[in-house]
Amino acid sequence: MSSAQQNHPQAGTDATESFDAVVVGAGFAGLYALHKLRDEMGLSARVYEAGGGIGGTWYWNRYPGARSDTSSWIYCYSFDEELLQEWQWSERYPQQQEVLNYLEHVAERFDLNRDIQLQTRVTSAIFDEETERWEVRTDTGDVVSARFVIAALGALSAANLPDVPGLESFAGDRYHTAEWPHEGVDFTGKKVGLIGTGATGIQVATEIAEEAEHLTVFQRTPNYAVPLGNHPLDAELRREYKENYDEIWEQVRHNFSGHDYEPIGKTLQEAAPEERERAFQERYDRGGFGLWLANYDDLLENREANAVVSEWVRERIRERVRDPETAEKLTPSDHAFGTKRVPLENGYYEIFNRDNVGLVDVKKTPIEEITATGVRTQDGEYEFDALVFATGFDAMTGPYNKIDIRGRGGRLLRDKWAEGPRTYLGIMSAGFPNMFAITGPQSPSVLTNMPVAIEQHVEWISGIVRHMLDNGLDVVEPTLDAEDEWVDHSQEVAHATLLPESATWYMGANIPGKPQVFLPYLGGLGPYREKCDEVAKNAYEGFAFANREETRA
Repeated sequence: MSSAQQNHPQAGTDATESFDAVVVGAGFAGLYALHKLRDEMGLSARVYEAGGGIGGTWYWNRYPGARSDTSSWIYCYSFDEELLQEWQWSERYPQQQEVLNYLEHVAERFDLNRDIQLQTRVTSAIFDEETERWEVRTDTGDVVSARFVIAALGALSAANLPDVPGLESFAGDRYHTAEWPHEGVDFTGKKVGLIGTGATGIQVATEIAEEAEHLTVFQRTPNYAVPLGNHPLDAELRREYKENYDEIWEQVRHNFSGHDYEPIGKTLQEAAPEERERAFQERYDRGGFGLWLANYDDLLENREANAVVSEWVRERIRERVRDPETAEKLTPSDHAFGTKRVPLENGYYEIFNRDNVGLVDVKKTPIEEITATGVRTQDGEYEFDALVFATGFDAMTGPYNKIDIRGRGGRLLRDKWAEGPRTYLGIMSAGFPNMFAITGPQSPSVLTNMPVAIEQHVEWISGIVRHMLDNGLDVVEPTLDAEDEWVDHSQEVAHATLLPESATWYMGANIPGKPQVFLPYLGGLGPYREKCDEVAKNAYEGFAFANREETRA
């Protein structure tokens, strides 16, 4: 019997089972949390996963072209040396199925599946102030008690389907990229409408164009997409990164982005025009995020410097699209390069040179309604056999808002966050004791290589839990002062850059009515790690601990 069960055998009046921890979600975050809590700390834990299998993002997002945009050799766990050495990646940027295979291998290797309950969505988590435990309910009727709740929900897991008039009237097939049929979709001989041209839309458009009779892409905002630069991994490259993993992980754990990229180390103004051209071209030709994350130091803070690289990328787009009118539609002009997430592409611009691909600018001719046969815009109706929505997610806060989470005094988390998320370190929110978020809002999360950020979070959370266990402490939550300071700091860091000026999902701008605040933490993964380590070293400053006796007194 666990320590929590020994101390509170009657916790949760309706609970049928009691655990030290309930973990919500079985993606990268949930799997590592389970391993850490159960296998390394000896705690009882149950993972609830809404999907029919583990994998999180990589279980749900099976659309054509879905693949990681992080180098495979660092898009993985680093906590186990044997796992690092034994797994063989096939490509620089692995496809969805390969990442899913990896996560399934991890679950088997560490015997995680026995404590994961699939096809079970958590509907509520309510803190009981009498027992100081969480009552967790699911859509399958489970009612369990837990001392700790670990939200491994994923930042991009609440799919966003736009509220377009007539959506339900469409008589053809309709798909959202985040809820793709597991059996796949055959678009051969079909007329397809694709709505959305973010990172996912660009991936899926490139694939559908090869298969469909005709593809019409509905674009609201053009993006600065740059080449993916994918390639198979040969034996020599595998040997090289496996032999140098210590140095690689030291780099990605402590640099700004958690990727194997480093900035140039000087400002754009310090470089001659020929040097800039060479630097841009080298990064563009190599592919990946280099042009974004390994460029001149001031590109995301200095408007004049950014204008240089923005125009350089625009020229590359114009070079690749034959029709000047179409090229102009695909060329961004309303935001600065890198202030939106930079999509990686593999032949995306060239699909618009094909006879079977059309482009509709919905800023100039907005979509008025979905009809039984297709899409009506201000300039007429387009008929389709299938519609694909690549319209993204209610990012970062959306997954939390979908669950009835109630803390002290029965306060709803979504009510507390009504004007924007309020957290300390992106890990906890005051008034919601013993509830931890992995890569939650106001942590670096989506601005980093997620597995590296996830490992940092899980390890830090396990550290504070160990501190509680060792010191007989029952509950922990942030102080309001620490939370207020972190919220202010998070916004100040973001607003020192150009990023908040763009209407992005980083700002919640893709969801009507959502508060316009910068959601992730822009201070960088390395500095954020240092801050978290400093907090822990200073007896977890900014957190308030208590045991039951103190609380009752």
